[in-house]
Amino acid sequence: MIEAVGLTKRYGDKTAVYNLSFQVRPGSVTGFLGPNGSGKSTTMRMILGLDNPTSGQVTIGGYPYRRLPNAARQVGALLDAKAVHGGRAARNHLLCLAQLSGIPARRVDEVLGVVGLQDVARKRSKGFSLGMGQRLGIAAALLGDPQVLLFDEPVNGLDPEGILWVRNLMKALAAEGRTVFVSSHLMSEMALTADHLIVIGRGQLLADMSIQDFIAANSAGFARVRTPDTEPQLREKLSAAITEAGGHVLPEQDGALRVTGLALPRISDIAHEADVRLWELSPHQASLEEAYMRMTQGAVDYRSTIDQKEGLMQPLPPGAQPPMPVPGQGQPGWYAPPPPQQGGQPFAPPQGHPPANPYGGPGAATPNPYAQPGPTASQGPTAPQAPTASQGPAHPAPGQAPGAPQPPAHSAPAQPVPGGAIAPAPAPQQAAPVAAPAQAAAPAPQGSAPQGSAPQQSATPTEPKDAR
Repeated sequence: MIEAVGLTKRYGDKTAVYNLSFQVRPGSVTGFLGPNGSGKSTTMRMILGLDNPTSGQVTIGGYPYRRLPNAARQVGALLDAKAVHGGRAARNHLLCLAQLSGIPARRVDEVLGVVGLQDVARKRSKGFSLGMGQRLGIAAALLGDPQVLLFDEPVNGLDPEGILWVRNLMKALAAEGRTVFVSSHLMSEMALTADHLIVIGRGQLLADMSIQDFIAANSAGFARVRTPDTEPQLREKLSAAITEAGGHVLPEQDGALRVTGLALPRISDIAHEADVRLWELSPHQASLEEAYMRMTQGAVDYRSTIDQKEGLMQPLPPGAQPPMPVPGQGQPGWYAPPPPQQGGQPFAPPQGHPPANPYGGPGAATPNPYAQPGPTASQGPTAPQAPTASQGPAHPAPGQAPGAPQPPAHSAPAQPVPGGAIAPAPAPQQAAPVAAPAQAAAPAPQGSAPQGSAPQQSATPTEPKDAR
C-alpha cells in the first residue's frame, strides 16, 4: 500500500504539492488525475524517492522507498519511457537492470514475451516507435515481479490493440492483489480501467473516491426525451409542459430534449397528459470526462481563449456549487487558497495582483527580451537608411558626406524625411569610450549635402582608426 501524509514540495517560491494525503490500496487500479502542472509527476517522483519532500512523508508498505530492501523487486515504475540508452538493444537494456537488482536473466525473456517485444529483442531501442518504447518501459517495470506498480501515461503512443492490452494487464495485476497506481489524461480509458480515483489540482487534493461516486458528485443525471421529428410543435408543447412542472429542459443538437429535475415516470405522465407521443425516454448519466471537467475547470493553469466557445467549460448543474478543495488541503496565497470556511476564495488570484508569468507575457514581472517595439500612433512610415560601411548605428560611416551633423548619442531627435513624415530616431546605444570625445569635438564641416541625398566618399576619415 502507498500512503502519503501531509506531502509538500516547494521549488524555491513555487509550491508544486501542498499538504497532500491519500492512500493507494492493493487489489484495485487507482487512477491519478489532474490538469497539467497540478503536481502529479512531482508526487510520483516523491513516492519513488527521486525528489525529497519539503515536509510530510510517503511510504510504501510502511517504509520510505529508499529504506526498502531490494526496492526494485518490490516496486516497479514507468515514469519516462524515453529514459533508455538508444544504442542498446532492448534485451541488453533489461539485462542490465536485472543484473543491478539480482534478477535472473530468464526473467528478461519472460517480460519481453509479456509485452510482445520478443521478436525485436536484439534491436536497438533508438529505432523503436513511441508505442514500442512504451512497451519496453512496461517490461522494465514488470521485471522484478513487484507488488507495487506506478505508471505515468502507460498508453501513450499505443495503438488500439495495445491500449486494450494495457487495460487488461492493469486489471489482471490488480486482481492478483497488487497495488496499481496509474496517471493518465485519457478519461475514456481511465473510466474503463480504474476502480478508484485520486484527483488533484494546483498541488492540493480535490477528490479521493470511487469512479461512481466521483461522477455522481460532480454531475447531474438527466433524462433524454425524443418526440417524432416530423412534429416539432409537439416537442415545443412538451418542453413547455415540463418547464411548467418544475423541470429543466435543454435542447440537444439532434432534436432530443435533455431533462433534469424530474423523474422518468413523472415525465411520462406529463407527456401523456399533453397528448404527446414519445419516441425515446431513457435515463443517462454524465461521463467521467464531463464530471472531471466540472471538477477541475477552476484549477486549470493553461486555458485557451476559445474554451467557452467550444463548450469546454462545463456549466454547473442547477443548484450545484463550484468544486472546493478537500478541507485541510489548502495553502496560503492565491496559488492554492484555503477552503471558503476559512475565508478563502477557490482558485482566484487576489485583485490587483496578477500572477507572475515567467515567459514574459502580459502581466510578467520582467519584459519579454524577444519582443520588438512597435511604432506609436503619431509616427509615420520610416525612411529608408543609406547603407554604411559595416558601422554600427552609434558611429558615423568613415566616408560620410561633409555637413551631415551627428546628433549626440544621448539625444537622438526625429529627422524629417521626404514627404513630410517623421522618421523615429534610432534607439540610443552606448558609444565606444575612445570615439565619444572625437564625435563631440569634431565640428560640422561646411558645405553639407542636402538632407536625404546619397552619401559621398571621402578620402579623410572623420574619426580615429581605433574608434572603428
